[in-house]
Amino acid sequence: MGRRAGAPEVNAGSMADIAFLLLIFFLVTTTIETDAGLDRMLPPIEPPDDEVVIKQKNIFQVSINKSNQLLADEELTDLKNLRAKAIAFLDNNGDNTCTYCKGAKDPESSDNPDKAIISLKNDRETKYSTYITVQNELVGAYNDLRNREALRLYKRTYVDLEAEYLNPETDADTKEGLKEKVLTIKKLYPQKLSEAETTSN
Repeated sequence: MGRRAGAPEVNAGSMADIAFLLLIFFLVTTTIETDAGLDRMLPPIEPPDDEVVIKQKNIFQVSINKSNQLLADEELTDLKNLRAKAIAFLDNNGDNTCTYCKGAKDPESSDNPDKAIISLKNDRETKYSTYITVQNELVGAYNDLRNREALRLYKRTYVDLEAEYLNPETDADTKEGLKEKVLTIKKLYPQKLSEAETTSN
């Protein structure tokens, strides 16, 4: 009587290779979502050698208290009016050196866009949504002024120029031309948005 054949063996020699290939496939094709956060430049670690003197009139102080009330230059302000006040401050041209500014030329307000600084201070109990909305309005003030100058110089808004410049699908030659335009507009209205230390009272 012949011997019964056993169960056929499964060749598992290439299973490790297949698992490794699948692992590589998933690593290459998976995208990880990341939060963009707030685009802010941190101060340098070492203070500059020369002491910089900033005139008080060149600082636009914005404060949010724990009740989410907004003070702009020590005046109770509605959130809907914040952007217009920030634009008036940035575009003031108090020393009459800015050739493209269209502000009131108030000698008591900022000298020019290069010297104008917006200082934001909030309380620890300030609502996060209020804080973000105020940030958006202040950045919106810079973008409105940059859009105006980009339309004047390049017949396109600054927001469109920057979006195309940052788009990874834009070719290198176009990107180089856009970089120059974006930097030119940024230089006209540099974003100097400073955040003071949070208060707890």
